[in-house]
Amino acid sequence: MAVLHCNPDLFLSPSPSFSSRQNHPRNPKFPKVSKSKPFPLLCFSSSSSSSRAPDGSSSPEEAPETRISKQSSWESKDSEGNDYLYRLGKESDNMNIAVGARQGVIDDLFVGQFLGKDSDIVFDYRQKATRSFEYLEGDYYIAPVFLDKIACHIVKNYIAHLLNIKVPLILGIWGGKGQGKTFQTELIFRVMGIEPVIMSAGELESEKAGEPGRLIRDRYRTASQVIQNQGKMSCLMINDIDAGLGRFGNTQMTVNNQIVVGTLMNLSDNPTRVSIGQKWRESDVTHRVPIIVTGNDFSTLYAPLIRDGRMEKFYWQPDREDIINIVNHMYVKDEISREEVIRVVDTFPNQALDFYGALRSKTYDQAILKWVTDMGGFEKLGEKLLDKRKKGKLPTFSPPKQTVKALLESGHSLVKEQQLINSSRLSKEYMKNIDD
Repeated sequence: MAVLHCNPDLFLSPSPSFSSRQNHPRNPKFPKVSKSKPFPLLCFSSSSSSSRAPDGSSSPEEAPETRISKQSSWESKDSEGNDYLYRLGKESDNMNIAVGARQGVIDDLFVGQFLGKDSDIVFDYRQKATRSFEYLEGDYYIAPVFLDKIACHIVKNYIAHLLNIKVPLILGIWGGKGQGKTFQTELIFRVMGIEPVIMSAGELESEKAGEPGRLIRDRYRTASQVIQNQGKMSCLMINDIDAGLGRFGNTQMTVNNQIVVGTLMNLSDNPTRVSIGQKWRESDVTHRVPIIVTGNDFSTLYAPLIRDGRMEKFYWQPDREDIINIVNHMYVKDEISREEVIRVVDTFPNQALDFYGALRSKTYDQAILKWVTDMGGFEKLGEKLLDKRKKGKLPTFSPPKQTVKALLESGHSLVKEQQLINSSRLSKEYMKNIDD
């Protein structure tokens, strides 16, 4: 479609068909137009290859191309010369978190003063995706063999491009229940200054087919963006992976289980090429992000996933010395000596580390009951508790003084409950028709 451009600056010779008019009869302010100086317009079509001068020759200069704004993103081009906004729209679920409203770079109209001059479009999401461990205050014991294994795995993956070896992307930490696998790993993250992206086994299943696999790739890329944009070490950690992917007895294998296993295998084989559904680009190279998984029994996992080239296995079973050191640091604020800690550990052998943490927690029961009585008793406890908490008028809670005697009493109570659970199988009484 041709567009007509009219240029009032170009004058032609007087035209006999042009007639001027005197003052407008209805508007005395209408300007006079001289009869001797006609005011013709030169109109031409933009479909012609060049502008035509009055004599019919081509004009040496063409009209310059106009832009909406020098800083407008509507006409921006990417590195390949393609329309930038069109490319972003074409990529489903764009993960480039560097794209946002930045003053002087992309439309200033969308830079909110309350967000700051450099507002990130996914700032809230990235803050929630990673986890810091500032709440872990105090002096905790880290087993040297555990620290060596975690640190070596992370460093090997960060310098994998410099090593002439095959570096497994996944480190699988497995062992008995309650042995402190996750807690020891978090302590090491705090010491090394790592901000990991944490996942749990509950996120490995969904009512939508393919969603857990996509979530793993999404979290993997998020950890990569933490490395690139924040300049911090990061990794992907999946807790209790065998609870989500393990096959126990007649457990049914779902499509999502297969997709998650395939996703982890693909990440191990191609750690720098991760897609979440967008079009593949040669420039889309992801940072290699080490993966750490924990579990109790890796024999329930798909065998090709845990092979040596993809996953390095680490069996964590703390010995007596490790348990004593960990429990000693646990009770250091309670003024329990190391000799008393050894007595408690030897009284309850073959117990997991969380058992000794439960001892300390159970000694608080009587003190908490006394605190409830001081607050007015059990009548309308919830209303009183919430109302006084809101007004900041809760009674002062005095923690009980820890003694070896109180710890031993709590320990025997817990052991008794364990024995009752193992000996009293009430499910057999409820369903007597089910064979053993």
